[in-house]
Amino acid sequence: MAATPTVALGAPGIPARWTSSAKSGVGTALSPASRIWFTISHGILNEIYYPRVDSACTRDMGLLVTGPDGYFSEEKRDATHTIESFEDGVAAYRLVNTANDGAWQIEKRIVTDSKRPALLQEITFTPLKGTAADYRVYALLAPHLVNAGMGNTAWIDDFEGKPMPFASGRGVCLALASSLPWGDCSAGYVGFSDGWQQLHHDGQLDPACRRAEDGNVALTGEIGFSAANRKALLALGFGATPQEAADNAAASLRQGFEAASKSYVEAWRKWQAGLLPLDRRTASGLNTYRVSTAVLAAHRSLAKPGAAVASLSIPWGFNKGDDDLGGYHLVWPRDLVETAGGFLAAGDAEVALQSLAYLHSIQQPDGHWPQNAWLDGSAYWPGIQMDECAFPLLLADALRRAGHLPSAALIAFMPMIEKAASYVVRNGPVTGEDRWEEDAGYSPFTLAVEISALLAAAEMFDICGKTEPANYLRETADSWNDQIERWTYVTGTTLCAEVGVEGYYVRIAPPDDVGAASPKDGFVPIKNRPPDDTDRPAEAIVSPDALALVRFGLRAADDPRIVDTVKVIDRQLRCDLPQGPVWYRYTGDGYGEHADGSPFDGTGQGRPWPLLVGERAHYELAAGRKEKAASLLKTFEGSAGPGGLLPEQVWDGPDLPERELRHGGPSGSAKPLVWAHSEHIKLLRSLQDGAVFDMPPQGVKRYIEDRTTSPLRTWRFNNKIRTMSAGKVLRVELSARGVVHWTSDKWLTVQDSKTAENAFGVHLVDLPVAGIPPGNTIVFTFFWPDAGRWENVDFSVGIDELDRA
Repeated sequence: MAATPTVALGAPGIPARWTSSAKSGVGTALSPASRIWFTISHGILNEIYYPRVDSACTRDMGLLVTGPDGYFSEEKRDATHTIESFEDGVAAYRLVNTANDGAWQIEKRIVTDSKRPALLQEITFTPLKGTAADYRVYALLAPHLVNAGMGNTAWIDDFEGKPMPFASGRGVCLALASSLPWGDCSAGYVGFSDGWQQLHHDGQLDPACRRAEDGNVALTGEIGFSAANRKALLALGFGATPQEAADNAAASLRQGFEAASKSYVEAWRKWQAGLLPLDRRTASGLNTYRVSTAVLAAHRSLAKPGAAVASLSIPWGFNKGDDDLGGYHLVWPRDLVETAGGFLAAGDAEVALQSLAYLHSIQQPDGHWPQNAWLDGSAYWPGIQMDECAFPLLLADALRRAGHLPSAALIAFMPMIEKAASYVVRNGPVTGEDRWEEDAGYSPFTLAVEISALLAAAEMFDICGKTEPANYLRETADSWNDQIERWTYVTGTTLCAEVGVEGYYVRIAPPDDVGAASPKDGFVPIKNRPPDDTDRPAEAIVSPDALALVRFGLRAADDPRIVDTVKVIDRQLRCDLPQGPVWYRYTGDGYGEHADGSPFDGTGQGRPWPLLVGERAHYELAAGRKEKAASLLKTFEGSAGPGGLLPEQVWDGPDLPERELRHGGPSGSAKPLVWAHSEHIKLLRSLQDGAVFDMPPQGVKRYIEDRTTSPLRTWRFNNKIRTMSAGKVLRVELSARGVVHWTSDKWLTVQDSKTAENAFGVHLVDLPVAGIPPGNTIVFTFFWPDAGRWENVDFSVGIDELDRA
C-alpha cells in the first residue's frame, strides 16, 4: 500500500466528544475469534469495541445522503428509526431509517463476523422520491481509537488496487471495505474538513483530502449505489496494523453477509436454548426475557471469561470527551456479581462460575476489590466500597447452595473467600462509599451485604473444617446486625410526624468519628449538588436502600420498622409515571439532567431508576404480595426504550422533544444498564419460584426465625464506638499485639488485658464489663509491646440503658 496523500486542513479538529448513550441495540458474536462488540442508536452504529469490551474504537458510523439543488440529509438526525432483532434472543438487528421528508429509506442488517474481527452492515438504499440517480450516499465514520477521539490518524490508501479508508490510534487500526466500488473518499478533521462539512457546504467531497494526522478525525466515502445496485455490504475490519485490518475487512467481505449471519445467529440460538424458559412477551410481542439475557451476554468478555462491563455506553456521552475514558464500559465488582446472579437465575451456572473465577483473579492482595476496573483488573476509580468487597462471598455461596460449587471446587476458592472475609471484618461495617459511590458511613444496603456475606462465608469455612474463624465471622455479623438500628434507624423526626410513622431507616449515617452525638445526628454531604446545597441532616435523607435488609434476609418484610420505612420512601421518593411508579435513589439526589433537560455536568437532579422498581417488586414478593410484584414487573418493562433496553434512569419532567426526553422514557444516562437487566431476569425467576431468588438463607434462619442477638460490642480504631448497652461484653480489636490498660471507675482500679491473635490476624480481647451498670464509662489506652511504647491517648465507651451511639 502506497500513496502520496494531501493532509486535510483544520488540525487537530474540534474537541472530541462521544455520542448518545441511548442505545437501541448491542451485540457481539459469541466467538473468541471476533473480539468486536457494537452498539446502535438513532439508526446507526455508535461505539464499536475492539479488541476488548472495555476498549471503544469508534464514536459512530452512519450515512449521509445528498441530492439535487443542494439536498443534504443525515440518517441519524433527519429520519425516523425502527429496530428489531433477527429473532428472540439474538443480538443481530434489522434497522429501517425513513427520511422525515419522505425522500428515501435505508434498511440495514448488522452482525459481526464470528471468524475474525470485522463488523458487517448490509445496506439497502431505496429512493422514495425521484430515482437512484438523483442521490449520492456516503458512509461517515468517526474513529475513536482507543477510548479517545483525539490522537487519531485517518487516511485513504489503496488496497488490492482499490481505495480503502483507514485509521489508526494507540496501537489499533481499522479499515472500511465496500462490496460496491468506493467513489470519492476523504479524510479530514472533525468540524473543519471532515466529509460532513464538505458535503454540507460544498455538496461534494474533496478527494485531495487523503490524510488527517493526530487529531479528531473522520473518514468519508461514497458508496457506489445505482439503479442496478441498491444493496451494498460494508465490512469494518480491525487489527494491529493497517494490513491486518484491511485483510480482515476484505476476508469478511468475500465471505459475505449470509454466511456470517448464519454462524452468528446459530451461536446465539444455541446459547439461548440452554437457558431456563422464563419467556415473557409484552403487548407489542417483545420477548423481554430474551432481550435481557442477550444484553447480559453481549456485555461479556470472551478473552477474560466471566468478566462483564456495566454498560456499553457513556452516560451523556454527547457531552463528554476524552477526559471520560471509561464511561460505564468498566467492571464494577457489584454489578458483576449482580450480572452473574442474572446468569444463574437464567440457568447458566457456567458463566456465573467464570465470574467468580474472574473476581478471584482481580482480587487485591489485602482482600478487597477495586471500585471499578479495566478488564485486566487495574483500578479506574480509587474508592473502596464495602458492599463490593462482600458481594463475591455471596456469589460463591449462591453457587455452592445451588450445587455448582461442591466441596472440592469450594476449596479452590477458599483463598479468595478467606481474604475477602478478612478484609470485611477488619474494615467494616463503615464503608468508604455507599453503593451509589458517594458517601462514607453506615449504609443499610452495605450493612445488609456485609452481614449476610459474613454469615455465608462462615458456612463455607465450616464446610472446610475451619470452625474457629467461622465462629468469629458469625460473632462479628451478630454484633453488627444488633446495631443496624442504632446506626441507621431514627424516630421522632419531623418526617415521622408528616408521614405518621414511628421511625424509619435513613439512607446513610456518617461514621462515629464526625463529632455528632450519634451517627444518625450527623450531616451527610450530598454529591452532585451545587456547593451551597450539599450537607443535609442524615435523618432528612431516605432511600430504597433500606429494602436490602429484607432482600438479604436480615429483617422480615412485615417488620414494623420496615413497613414504616416503606411509607416514608413512598412519600419522599415515589414518582408516578405513565408506566407506573418508579423510585428515586434518595432524597436530594443530584445525578441526572438539570431541570431544563440539559445533561448532567457534575451537578444536576437525580431521576427515577427502573432498577429500583425491580428491587421494590422483590420486596413485595417477600411480603407475600405476588400480584403487586407482577404489576411492578410490567412497570419495570414499561420503562424500556426502543428494542426493550432498560435505562439507568427515566425522565420525570414534561416532554422535551428538542432534547429527546419523553415523560416516562429513558433519560440521557446509561442505556442499557446491565444491572437492571439482571434484576429483570431475577424478578422473572423469583415470580416463577414464588420466592426471592437471591435471598441468602443464613440471615433468615439466624435473625428472623431464631432471633439471635450478640453479647458483644466491638471497638476498633476504624470503628470507635462511643457507647454500648449494659450487659454486653466489650471486645477490643487491634491490628497488632497489644495490652489494653483499662478502668471502669475513673482509674481507682486498673486492669491489663492482653490480646490474642485469631485466624484473620486480628488481635482481640474481650473485656468483662457486662456487669457494669449504666452511667459508668470504660476508659482505656494501649501498650504496644512490640514497639515498647504507650498509645498516650485515652479512649472511652459509655454504658447506657439502651443501645445507642
